Amino acid sequence: MRAEPPIYTEKTECQDCYKCIRECPVQAIKVESGSASVMSELCILCGKCINVCPKGAKKVRDDLQEAKKLLSDCGKAIVSLDPSFVSEFPGVEPGQIIAGLRMLGFYAVSESALGAELVSVHAGRLLEQSNRSIFISSACPTVVQYIRKYHPDYAGYITNLLSPTLAHARLLRELYGPEIDIVHIGPCIARKLESDIHPELIDVVLTFEDLRRWLCEAHIDITSLAKTAKDVFIPRRSDDGGLYPVVGGMIDSIRGRRKKQLPAHFISFSGIRRLRTALKGFDELQPEGNLFLELSACFGGCVNGPQSSSRSATVCKRYKIIQYARPASLKNVEDIEIQEEYPPEPAPQAVYSEGQIREALHQVGKFEEKDELNCGGCGYDSCKDFACAFISNKAEKTMCVAYMRRLAQKKANILIQKMPSAVVIVDHQLKIVECNPNFENLFGQNDADDNETLRFEGTHIKEIVPFYGLFQSVLRSGEEVIEKDLHFQGRILHGIIFSIEKHSLVGALFGDITMPAMQREQIIKRARHVIQQNLMTVQKIAYLMGENAAESEIILNSIVESFTAREMEDDND
Repeated sequence: MRAEPPIYTEKTECQDCYKCIRECPVQAIKVESGSASVMSELCILCGKCINVCPKGAKKVRDDLQEAKKLLSDCGKAIVSLDPSFVSEFPGVEPGQIIAGLRMLGFYAVSESALGAELVSVHAGRLLEQSNRSIFISSACPTVVQYIRKYHPDYAGYITNLLSPTLAHARLLRELYGPEIDIVHIGPCIARKLESDIHPELIDVVLTFEDLRRWLCEAHIDITSLAKTAKDVFIPRRSDDGGLYPVVGGMIDSIRGRRKKQLPAHFISFSGIRRLRTALKGFDELQPEGNLFLELSACFGGCVNGPQSSSRSATVCKRYKIIQYARPASLKNVEDIEIQEEYPPEPAPQAVYSEGQIREALHQVGKFEEKDELNCGGCGYDSCKDFACAFISNKAEKTMCVAYMRRLAQKKANILIQKMPSAVVIVDHQLKIVECNPNFENLFGQNDADDNETLRFEGTHIKEIVPFYGLFQSVLRSGEEVIEKDLHFQGRILHGIIFSIEKHSLVGALFGDITMPAMQREQIIKRARHVIQQNLMTVQKIAYLMGENAAESEIILNSIVESFTAREMEDDND
């Protein structure tokens, strides 16, 4: 097994969106310090998290360098090409793809659809020799992982056959010797896990995306290549095995390879979320005769694999696959053993009591059932699901949008109430949304018994301050910030009016600079401003006249220090 899993997270690029949690069908995601990482022991390698991550933080293990090293180290490396290449490279002849791969340094190219034909033959035998049995196809490695981990009781129904890709690798080694190297290329991420588990069969798995990148680096345009007599698949071209990439294709292949009708019912499903629903009540099923289930993790089949260039246009892709595939030819089948076992491997899933769940919900401010919004902002379907993830250290409190909103509002309210300046916020109608006690003290009269901090709430700002036009100006502009000194009832107020939410909310800060403490602060602030302006002038003069005139800086600094020292003395008094 390789040290790095097939799917991993680039933590520096992960940004609190939780899309991967929402899309992961088994929620194999752990959030730690705001970064969402894939839990390999829970992951089924469907690739959903990779396709939805807006920042590209979820990545597929890059095995391209390992493949390049194989070509430089050995003399005979063969490509096992997934049959979905037909829809992945429309308009490109198979011979052109083979020519491009040979230019990269591969000895030959073979269709993994040959392994699919082997699987069809063995699956047909199983159905002929059984009665009233249930079979789940082992062709899709993601489905196999899903069944083993999340429906371990059904693992015994998985056909004890290698997947088509592994069966093909075994066939190639039988035909060309165990010393060859095999590189599989296709749209599936889970095939990388198969390679990790069976390194004796497959050396490296690349995606179609990897192949395009490699061809680009080598400056090979396969669309312009002319195929030669050597640019053919070995040991032969596939027949009906080429149907496997589309839903129902495996069933058609199994049926086409039997001379008589098989005693079995066939059903196909695709899409991992649909499978989760479809398998409900499966343990109570008692079929009349055999039942064979062709299950695919990707909706529409392998043609829409997670590393295919497009996961749409399924009708067109299906048509291309059907056009390319040929009827079964029984004389072409190479018969070798492809047995495999798939024991249950239950994913660790803890069960928590109602008390534990309630305690976890309390930590994010949900004390009653009405507090459970089930908004899905955290990525989980319900607040209780989030609570279970939180208990198992897969989630953090900060993932709860409602909790963070309340926390932010609470902190903002405390800051506003404790600020030494007078603070007010008005809405698009210029009505006061919030203000602090200092604003009330500055612009109104508080009753002795009135401790309400939002006594002005809902009042038009025009009724409180005479310079409400400044608020109107900022509200109209949406971005203008006005800072100026204002006269109010014999006082001079330093005001800053700014936009909080464009054309919707405006905030303002006011300070009475006629107060002694404020006067000193303003003098210090303005003296520092004069210092900066004077220094710029001095630098220009010094540059032009070569004189060093820093005396004014010393004088102004002494003014600042004088007022600062006096302020400290007053504070000590």
